[in-house]
Amino acid sequence: MKKYGLWAVLLILTLVLVFPVTGHAATPSTHINLDGNDLAMPGDVQVQIVNGSVMVPLRLVTEQLGYGVKWDNISKTATIEQGGRMLTLVVNQKEADADGVKIQLDNPSFLSKGTTFVPLRFIGEQTGATVGWDNITKTVYLTSPAQEIGVGNGGSPSPTPAPGGTPSQAPDNGSEVTTPGGSATPPVNTTAASLTDMSFNDNKLIISLNGNVNPSIFAMTGTDRIVIDLPNTIFGQAFSQRLPLTAGQSGQVPITGYPDVTGVRYSLFSSTPSTIRVVLDLNSAKTYGVTNANDGLLIIDLNGTGGYIPDPGATPIPTPTPDTSVTPLPGDSGKKVIVLDAGHGGSDPGAGSLNKLKEKDFTLAVVLKIEALLKNEPNIQVVLTRSGDTYPTLQERAKLANNLNASLFVSVHGNSPPVGTKTSPSGTETHYSRKESLQFAQIVHKYLIQATGLPDRGIKQTSLHVTRETKMPAILLEVGFLTNAKDEALMYSDDFQQKVAEAVVAGIKEYLNI
Repeated sequence: MKKYGLWAVLLILTLVLVFPVTGHAATPSTHINLDGNDLAMPGDVQVQIVNGSVMVPLRLVTEQLGYGVKWDNISKTATIEQGGRMLTLVVNQKEADADGVKIQLDNPSFLSKGTTFVPLRFIGEQTGATVGWDNITKTVYLTSPAQEIGVGNGGSPSPTPAPGGTPSQAPDNGSEVTTPGGSATPPVNTTAASLTDMSFNDNKLIISLNGNVNPSIFAMTGTDRIVIDLPNTIFGQAFSQRLPLTAGQSGQVPITGYPDVTGVRYSLFSSTPSTIRVVLDLNSAKTYGVTNANDGLLIIDLNGTGGYIPDPGATPIPTPTPDTSVTPLPGDSGKKVIVLDAGHGGSDPGAGSLNKLKEKDFTLAVVLKIEALLKNEPNIQVVLTRSGDTYPTLQERAKLANNLNASLFVSVHGNSPPVGTKTSPSGTETHYSRKESLQFAQIVHKYLIQATGLPDRGIKQTSLHVTRETKMPAILLEVGFLTNAKDEALMYSDDFQQKVAEAVVAGIKEYLNI
């Protein structure tokens, strides 16, 4: 027994000498990805996690971001410079200097194998780079600050450092979408598409887009989720009116009432080119189907209609072949889908008012107020054909409602008399096309007349595209005449618009008996 004990002691001493103990645990097979490209890392250098903070090699990262690095081996001080900006760090100190301003670090910088490591958060805050950490693949993601075209050097792009934000520390949930640091200024828009809206209903993620997008969709395991990358896509101008969007261009949609899904997150994943990443967090692996006919609507269906399921060790899963057929929602969640359509928009201003105000502005203001009220109804899911100054075609508006298998469709407009009419009438009209829409029109019109106080011009059966081509009860409201002084003054007042919104909501609720 004593003989074996001696051999055990010798073995332990040998292991200690060969593998010295360190206070920092290196993460095996880590990666650093800058602007979509993996950086070459020395074999003995790895990203490290210290007290929950991601620590990265200083020189490797900052030089790739265009900074010069100087090292004083006597004082153990690193100096980083670019364009007259100077950052100074001293090893093992939790304070750095940024142009004379003292900065507190999450963790002190440290030396390991001749390499200085600093917190990833510090890099994001002080360089303006967008940063993120994927705890599953052990990958640091960095995106260079937004670039502007400068004069000089032949007009070539030059990096423009942006003020710092607050990038996330290493998350403990394996998240690959983090709150980026750096400027809230979006990248130069050379993209072909924009993300305008997003919703989750009937176990389907519905992404609304302006422009054609060829998404990359794959599943991840460990923490089960489905990842949707939208290349060459930016957040639409009015996206933040519909959903939360931080200064770092990220946000999330909490999901309740769906046992398979815990949430939906989105972020500007890369700025060169601009790529938005959407992550559908799951409670367990799920099959999914994809509908993408490049008609402005991308649908990820979790109702078991697809054949794609996360297979451990087999990611990414290629994007399924787009399904060009109309895939209606089954409606088995009990929620009613209401599509609200703000008439005109974008290049189509609609009718002009007496004071040169635009119809498209009135219609959007009313629709956003209706949406805000309907969001308080737990049994209703609201989808907008537009949430900003964009122009979906009439065909796109009708197809959106049909693809969603919406319960009701409401289009809001302002009226104007035929060209050549010398005096403008006053009053409110409600239009419908198909007989299935008549009862809905009657109920809403009743409330609308009470709310506006304008003359009742009746309910009219008219062949209009959005009320004719939709498959659910659909109406078009001509709230008042933009060319009438009394109507116009009311229509562009916030109080009147709110009354109209309340009337429409009352009509919807009565028709649906909720």
